[in-house]
Amino acid sequence: MSQQPSRRIVIGDVHGHYEGLMTLLNTIAPGADDQVYFLGDLIDRGPQSCQVIEFVKDSPYQSLLGNHEHLLLEAFPNGQVYAPALQAWLQSGGRATVASYVDVELLVKHVEWIRTLPIYLDLGDVWLVHAGVNPELPIEQQGYAEFCWIRDQFHSSARPYFTDKTIITGHTITFTFQGVAPGAIAQGRGWLGIDTGAYHPKSGWLTALEINSQQVYQANVYTNQVRTVPLSEVTMPVEPQRRGKRQALKM
Repeated sequence: MSQQPSRRIVIGDVHGHYEGLMTLLNTIAPGADDQVYFLGDLIDRGPQSCQVIEFVKDSPYQSLLGNHEHLLLEAFPNGQVYAPALQAWLQSGGRATVASYVDVELLVKHVEWIRTLPIYLDLGDVWLVHAGVNPELPIEQQGYAEFCWIRDQFHSSARPYFTDKTIITGHTITFTFQGVAPGAIAQGRGWLGIDTGAYHPKSGWLTALEINSQQVYQANVYTNQVRTVPLSEVTMPVEPQRRGKRQALKM
């Protein structure tokens, strides 16, 4: 009997929706040999950020740093509170994260774990990053500003950044692109966007992509609906777009 090859599963922005994440993982049913990657933004906006972090931290899975984790780290540089950054984080969804903790010591432990997260992962044929890349700069000249935060400059590029691999991102909710429906995956020039807006009431879909089989798994955090479909059936192409051609959302 031939052994099934291991799967490579990439999960988009969870934003504190622990129950939705559990539903999604139950649908995927990852095996011991499967590799699971999170694109960051595990926290904020949703009701159970503490539970999400605790689960991912104790799992064999790998997570990237998202812009919301970056906001949290800037609020607690060197373990101390920096008030201006703290207010920025709280106003960007951090209040829900704070409310999910009943133990300050656990929050401190989670912050230290978050500090260890990478800002990108190169899997050979795919390149995982939360937000994107600056198309005008080599990788070695880029950092948090690009990998965790970039948006329009990346999406407006008319050519793929890599010639031999696809960039997979979260960060920008796909329905904010012109012509892309809620729950659909956005496809640009050399990249796929799989943040389908789990926290947003217009969507509610939390998405995972299995790279090898090109299979998409989705769970809706509001309706508990699940679906498994080929990538080709839920992918919608987007043309290079500059600000004003994409719906504005506070991210």
